[in-house]
Amino acid sequence: MRWLSILLVCLGVSLAAKAPAATVIHAGRLIDGQGDAALIEMTIVIDNGKITKIVRGYQKPADGETLIDLKEFTVLPGLMDMHTHLMSQHSKDSYTERFFMEESDYALRSTVYARVTLMAGFTTVRELGDNGINSVSLRKAITEGWVVGPRIFTAGKSLATTGGHADPTNGLRGDYRRDATPLEGVVNGPDDAKKAVRQRYKDGADLIKLTATGGVLSLAASGQNPQFTDEELKAIVETAKDYNMAIAVHAHGAEGMKRAVLAGVDSIEHGTYMTDEIMQLMKERGTFWVPTNMAGEWVAMKSQEPGYFPEVVRPKAAAIGPAIKQTFARAYKAGVKIAFGTDSGVSPHGENAHEFELMVEGGMPPMEAIQAATRTASQLLRVEDRLGTLEAGKLADVIAVKGNPLDDIKVMKDVVFVMKEGEVFKRP
Repeated sequence: MRWLSILLVCLGVSLAAKAPAATVIHAGRLIDGQGDAALIEMTIVIDNGKITKIVRGYQKPADGETLIDLKEFTVLPGLMDMHTHLMSQHSKDSYTERFFMEESDYALRSTVYARVTLMAGFTTVRELGDNGINSVSLRKAITEGWVVGPRIFTAGKSLATTGGHADPTNGLRGDYRRDATPLEGVVNGPDDAKKAVRQRYKDGADLIKLTATGGVLSLAASGQNPQFTDEELKAIVETAKDYNMAIAVHAHGAEGMKRAVLAGVDSIEHGTYMTDEIMQLMKERGTFWVPTNMAGEWVAMKSQEPGYFPEVVRPKAAAIGPAIKQTFARAYKAGVKIAFGTDSGVSPHGENAHEFELMVEGGMPPMEAIQAATRTASQLLRVEDRLGTLEAGKLADVIAVKGNPLDDIKVMKDVVFVMKEGEVFKRP
């Protein structure tokens, strides 16, 4: 065997495992996430999960290379949803299922939601609030290849104040309505706030999510009141920066939103009652806005269905939908930096691309809406060096849709091809 090995080496035959051949994609139309126009008849070359080059024309594959023919489709970067909740999906049972569902039940069900999200073309998501462990475990399962789903950046358990939107004991009867602690993401005062951030870091979260105002679906009367003091917000921001964690802020009401922007958070989620003053502050400070138009539309629709929401929730839900639409149109015209997000888990998973339609209805051109879900989203995530656009050196997250989304944004709902980091999960 030793002499055979020497002979093969002398003959130039390698005994090492052969590296996988490159993949070549022929794209009939290419939207790369950075340019203002689509490119026609392009070739993308992918090797070891990364894009090695993009050239004009249809380059012939070399011997052994794999050709993927997408000449009849529009090819785009993998989409990024900056506001999801893969652990759940709202239904009439949402307020009671926690008494009957095991943590393992939630975990297994979330794998189904993760899969449909990826198949809808969303290769990366930000998970903004769960029970504190579900999305961390789901992230690991997807990374290890145990289940199929998008790349996850998670906040773990959202932070709240006592009785606030993310207080897990809201609405329960007296003996269940305990005094929740920073371990569960509930804070009262700067010291609690610091401990809650550090606990999220300990849990394995990538970023921090806090609920600066009341919310629509929580079992509490107000959906707008401010729920953190300036001192608490300052403690959260300073501590999060120590751990290099970005901060996403749920906010509907203006006062809580303003406090959060002035404290130096990274993004405002929902932003329903955003004022002109807040828009200007966000522009000055580079604060991103994640509008979640879909969530507003969905809860407003469900508020008309008798018995679907508890009575304390229904009037809040009825008011939010129209208000978010009006705010979106104003904020886009004002030049607020907008990143794509849906709040899927309120509305059904897999329907994320409907948000594109609502953004375009609100006055955003189709190309800018697509860039909000690619380049801008990658900037919010601080991963623009490896994701968000199709260019050499970046991870090969590539999708394709039928038709031209610049002519009809609805075609974003018809994803026929999904590749994540060079691996194909869906084909025409």
